Amino acid sequence: MEGGTAREMAAAKTLSAALASDSEEVAWKDEEMCVVGIFGKTSELSAEKYAIVNTLCDKPVFPLYPSLVNDHHQGNNLLQSYYNQDSKVLYLLLTAVCDNHQLLQACRALADDVSHAEAHEYWKGEEKLHCIHLLYLFSVSHILLLVHPTCSFDITYDRLFRALDSLRQKVLPYLKSTIKDCPVGKEWRLNCRPCPPRLLFVFQLNGALKVEPKCLDPSNLDKPKKHSPKRRLQHALEDQIYRIFRKSRVLTNQSINCLFTVPANQAFVYVVAGQGDDPISMLIGQLKNNCTIREHESLPVPGSRRYQMMKHVRQPSFILESSLNSSSGQLVDCTLKEFLWQHVDLVLTKKGFEDSVGRNPQPSHFELPAYKNWLAVASKLYEVMINWREDELGFLSGDLSSKIQVQLKGLEGFLDADNKFSENRCQKALPLAHSAYQSNLPHHYTTTIHKNQLAQALRVYSQHARGPAFQKYAMQLHEDCYKFWSNGHQLCEERSLTDQHCVHKFHLLPKPGEKPEPDRNPPVLYHNSRARSTSSCNCGRRQAPRDDPFDIKSANYDFYQLQEEKCCGKLERFYFPIFQPSTPDPAPAKNDSTVSTLPPQEGEGEKMKEKEAQTQGESTSLSLALSLGQSTDSLGTFPPDPHAGGDNPDAHGQGGEAKPEKRPSVVDRQVSTVEYLPGMLNSSCPKGLLPKFSSWSFIKLGPSKAYNFHRGLDQCGFIPGTNYLMPWDIVIKTRSDDEVDMDSNSWPAPNKSVPAKRASTVIGRGRRRDDIARAFVGFEYEDSRGRRFMCSGPEKIMKVMGSGPKESAIKALSSDMPLYILSPSQGRGLKPHYAQLMRLFIVVPDAPLQIMLTPQVQPGPPPCPVFYPERQEIPVPPDGLWVLRFPYACVTDRGPCFPPKENQPLMSYRVQRGILKAIPQ
Repeated sequence: MEGGTAREMAAAKTLSAALASDSEEVAWKDEEMCVVGIFGKTSELSAEKYAIVNTLCDKPVFPLYPSLVNDHHQGNNLLQSYYNQDSKVLYLLLTAVCDNHQLLQACRALADDVSHAEAHEYWKGEEKLHCIHLLYLFSVSHILLLVHPTCSFDITYDRLFRALDSLRQKVLPYLKSTIKDCPVGKEWRLNCRPCPPRLLFVFQLNGALKVEPKCLDPSNLDKPKKHSPKRRLQHALEDQIYRIFRKSRVLTNQSINCLFTVPANQAFVYVVAGQGDDPISMLIGQLKNNCTIREHESLPVPGSRRYQMMKHVRQPSFILESSLNSSSGQLVDCTLKEFLWQHVDLVLTKKGFEDSVGRNPQPSHFELPAYKNWLAVASKLYEVMINWREDELGFLSGDLSSKIQVQLKGLEGFLDADNKFSENRCQKALPLAHSAYQSNLPHHYTTTIHKNQLAQALRVYSQHARGPAFQKYAMQLHEDCYKFWSNGHQLCEERSLTDQHCVHKFHLLPKPGEKPEPDRNPPVLYHNSRARSTSSCNCGRRQAPRDDPFDIKSANYDFYQLQEEKCCGKLERFYFPIFQPSTPDPAPAKNDSTVSTLPPQEGEGEKMKEKEAQTQGESTSLSLALSLGQSTDSLGTFPPDPHAGGDNPDAHGQGGEAKPEKRPSVVDRQVSTVEYLPGMLNSSCPKGLLPKFSSWSFIKLGPSKAYNFHRGLDQCGFIPGTNYLMPWDIVIKTRSDDEVDMDSNSWPAPNKSVPAKRASTVIGRGRRRDDIARAFVGFEYEDSRGRRFMCSGPEKIMKVMGSGPKESAIKALSSDMPLYILSPSQGRGLKPHYAQLMRLFIVVPDAPLQIMLTPQVQPGPPPCPVFYPERQEIPVPPDGLWVLRFPYACVTDRGPCFPPKENQPLMSYRVQRGILKAIPQ
């Protein structure tokens, strides 16, 4: 039993394991003991703190090389305990990131890609944990040993102790309530510590202080000094430390109010002699000594062989007797154990520490606890102060521990001097950055200007801000600039269909039936870019100013409907099919269909022309209608016209008066009556959907004779000489000799000979005059100022000097006509002024001829879709002057197709060739 107890005592354990064990099972539960805490910094892989305990106990309590032992504890702060029953001393040893092997593990745990601010936060968090462990050590110990790897005092300890003292004063009320029921004295429960602990310092010499051999020579005639150099160094360090702590008021006259005390008439600094400058020579000498068998070591010695082998080398570091004889007159230096034991004896003999100074020193309390009583107090404090950090689950004692956690924030002002300096520096840089952001700003501005000004502010901020708080205040700069922008300075981000910004500040749109309220916050207003243009109506006979549109309905429908009431509302027109709802609340179609029509290729139009030249217009329109899932009855109607020729049933409609709101027939049930197309019909939208309104217009201005070839169009806004339509000669039919004879109109009179045919050596000479039908075509462009002109070809403005144009329309019809061209009258600004293709005029003669209209507009470079009306092929009735009005703007489900910029090629915006096809009857 005793052997088992001795083995139990000879092994150190973590403090958490010691506190978790039952105090009733240990043999020394009723023994009164002295608690010695050891903390500090170490520089060697073999920690000096471990070696100190081993030397004081003369046992291998801790491993000689702790870095070689696997650490199974969590975190970088570890409290280990060992109770020496022989000397009745409980050793508490704290290892943290101040020790090299713990620092190495912390660096390995830190990620490689961590930022500077995150790394700083990590190390300051570790320092906070070290502080709370130190506060625990100061609360349960009688004596504290501060171990330092050099022989100079680290001034940062002054800042650390002031932080601990401040933290202890703040958490003292909470600690009192924690140990109020523990079996200890009243003074202990009141002050939360057995006594004001006495702090001792152990420094490593490390070859910094060398004694020349001549000083040890007896023949030296110099008067020998009373104290050795090491002792004089100890005295100098004591004076320095005491003055520093007194100046910073860490030490005061009354020891009961201090975090720790130092003795007034006893040594509290011990300097450990160094091992030499050459570690290799030391290791070789150690190996030589260990391999030498000595006679006096033949007897068994206590402890492990490894510890006894290292003891001979380590003993001079802590047990250094002066080699000078008594004739030198110097006092003999004491060992480390003798240095410590003069303070331990005061504890074990219950004399306590009388370290108060001044005229009226107040006695400090002192209590020597039994092991089980100390264990009860230490367990309570450990649970509240440390255990919550190890479990990473928050405080385990509820509200009491959460209050202590709040007080930990007070450590930042003491510990994080770098961050404090960085915050002061960054705070001074913030006003400079704010000024840079607000310089040259308009009253309202867009996101682009906000981002540009923010980038400039960040550049100014980065020139002055430094340290770990850089990122924190950079984020604050982001937030401040955003708040400034959004607080009454944010411009409406909506862009018109002509790519102009709304000039209002951030506002809401009025709901249906709601009036604008500019005084609300945010205001309720319609979008307005303050850009106005002049446009013509559907037929082109009336011009009116218009606001810059922001939605497709106002751009392609509302403006023209308003003008129809004053101009062309009673003209004959083609009604494009639109959405006919079958429910009171129809919904817009979502763009989740994976099946969509593909945009036609460049050569597809020519292939279609060749194919349709051999088919009738009725069958062509029917096949295209069925490809869209529609019938010919629902794809648009003409009102009855007695002057309209041809046998196409669509030209006559269903009889009676046609209406725009014509209900779909039974065949037309594949067109959705529940969902409508929110934008315009194009090659990328799903099939079977129709918009609520048509963006196109096809109106008849009158019969074909309404157009005068010599005078041109009689409409306002045209530039002189550009209001003419180009002639388009269409071959109706080439007749052979037999066909001429079979013609009833060409039968000769009786007894009259048939006139001989002309020679057909020249092209066109072998045909009759009735074989040629002349139509007229005109591509009209209009700019924002209302100036209109015709183009006779791609980017070729018409200019007629005589009576009517001589250039044929074949070139224009067989080419892709640009949707935008440069206006012939540019403004004074540097920005180019464009004119847009808005109308196509068609004069169809009264002849057995069917003309098919197939408009296809591509308002941008690929992959921009191709837009077309709700009926892709429109038969144009004969004997009429018709005008097709193109959309003012094109919009897809992804947004509007804006006009071209300065650096974009105009031919990417085009009306595809093959817009008109003539089919003889």
